[in-house]
Amino acid sequence: MKTRWPVLLVCLVSFVAAAAAGNWPQWRGPERNGISRETGLLKEWPKEGPKLLWKANSIGSGYSTPAVMGDRLYLLSNQGMDDEFVKALNVKDGKEIWSTRIGKVGNPNQKPSYPAARSTPTLDGDWLYALGSDGNLVCLDRSTGKIRWGKNLRTDFGGQPGIWAYAESPLIDGGVLVCTPGGPDATLVALNKKTGELLWKSVVPSGEQAAYASVIAVTIAGSKQYVQFLQKGLVGVDAKSGKFLWRYDKTAQGSPANIPTPVGREGFIYSATGRGGASLIKLNVIQDSVAVDEVYASPKLPTAIGGAILIGNYLFGTTGQALVCAEFKTGEVKWTDRAVGAGSLCYAEGHLYLHGESGELALVEATSDGYREKGRFTPPDQPERGESKAWAYPVVANGRFYIRDSNVLWCYDVKEREASR
Repeated sequence: MKTRWPVLLVCLVSFVAAAAAGNWPQWRGPERNGISRETGLLKEWPKEGPKLLWKANSIGSGYSTPAVMGDRLYLLSNQGMDDEFVKALNVKDGKEIWSTRIGKVGNPNQKPSYPAARSTPTLDGDWLYALGSDGNLVCLDRSTGKIRWGKNLRTDFGGQPGIWAYAESPLIDGGVLVCTPGGPDATLVALNKKTGELLWKSVVPSGEQAAYASVIAVTIAGSKQYVQFLQKGLVGVDAKSGKFLWRYDKTAQGSPANIPTPVGREGFIYSATGRGGASLIKLNVIQDSVAVDEVYASPKLPTAIGGAILIGNYLFGTTGQALVCAEFKTGEVKWTDRAVGAGSLCYAEGHLYLHGESGELALVEATSDGYREKGRFTPPDQPERGESKAWAYPVVANGRFYIRDSNVLWCYDVKEREASR
């Protein structure tokens, strides 16, 4: 019996690690970079697409993507303009487990008009954090949906969102929650994740409105920073104090909506907008200050609101018309293909999962050698979108592929071993 305990312990640790690898606990996945750690997935889709496990038609409206942990998934939705809520579903069949109202839809009279729930919940152990479009920031009990604490970015911090209200997904970094009220009083804030107590507020010199991207954490010369794309430009603040460190405005110029979350690695930060183009900057710490050097700027790189993903040395994402593969540190375009046109994407086990703004889905090899499509289809019973498009990001979690489009959520089986039975 004594010799079995180490073996059992190793098996238990391996099981927990494997389960954690399959979860999608926040905006753009475990590391907030669009990358899933899963393996054993389909390398090619059947002509009609992977097996549809279920379709949920009563999730409410919105653009929120699911956050997934274990046997549950969570998303934000709304019914009308007065009821925005967090909803928990069973991943087995898409049935509702609980629903908690957190406020109303922000800026309902926006022009052009796309009022709806937007952000993705952030899961952290037994807790869930969500930011509603009207600035209602809540911490919920993940099992019951009960609210533990709440703040409002407008009333508590003088927050100023852009025309299309709040869309950010909160960042949990250790014991800290970071988000972006916008405005001259508290452009960014850090809160105690357990209590909501203010730890620091960062006032960016221009005090501009929040945009629609989400904060990322980067480490430069041993010091952690939080990087955010505001209404007028990209900024960095010190993670411990909130001290403003630097800004870069080129990719925000002429852009009414700064949406894609920045991509960071080893002191390099990539940002992009449809009108401002794409740029890579290099951050260099010089004594107590941070110098910003532009590496390249180009309108031909990934700029669509569906974001970009860095795989190895190559960046993948879409423009308004095509999928692009480019060398990250030089901006050299390796190939382009119309694929599904403009869209959002995630990555898992050597493949890109594309969700076109038209609603079409595609599986593409993530290689710099050329475009290699491994499957394409359109989910059945597409919703009426009005003037909007299929903007929700795709999610791969625990062998399943989740696609949200307005008030519909599809769940597909993409696990290779199940497909081969």
